Amino acid sequence: MQFSRRFSGWVLGICVLLLAGCATGPQITSEADPEADFGGYRTFGFYAPLALEKEGYATPTTDRIKAAARAQLESRGYVYTPEQPDLWVNLNAYMQKRTDVTSFPTVDYNYYYSYRARSYFAVPFWHDETHVRQYTEGTLNVDLVDRRKNRLVWEGIAVGRIAKLKPEQRAARIDSTVAEIFARYPYRAGSAAAAVRP
Repeated sequence: MQFSRRFSGWVLGICVLLLAGCATGPQITSEADPEADFGGYRTFGFYAPLALEKEGYATPTTDRIKAAARAQLESRGYVYTPEQPDLWVNLNAYMQKRTDVTSFPTVDYNYYYSYRARSYFAVPFWHDETHVRQYTEGTLNVDLVDRRKNRLVWEGIAVGRIAKLKPEQRAARIDSTVAEIFARYPYRAGSAAAAVRP
């Protein structure tokens, strides 16, 4: 059991910390409930237990993700309150093994000897060359839930290939990935009007 907890915490840390490891960064998507009254939301708290903490305990990684999400919401005017908030914030991360298969045409040559011409000549032939690459894909979800209605009103998702990073890069990766997710959240506390993104 102890190994299982340590292993799952390690997997979570690797998944979240390395999401932005590739040069292009993670792919970000978001979706908002068109019926939600975003102008009525002014406070937030964290759902308990967080999906990140399904093993029943926090880690430095989960604490950092929570801090990054809190900073993003507070920068938009929301006030943190653990008791009866307008919005619950839930966070989740997971990894999946993926296979990337690419095929492209290529040409090779066979060489034959011509007794009449008394020399070799090349005969081209075309075929498809296929490359198979195994990689790990990480996903980080941020859910905002209307506490009174118990209804998901906004979700932001980051998906990217996992790459190895040095320990000192971890906090910056978490902060940048969470910031990229919240860049898709256009609302401010107490305002139903979506801010115009540049």
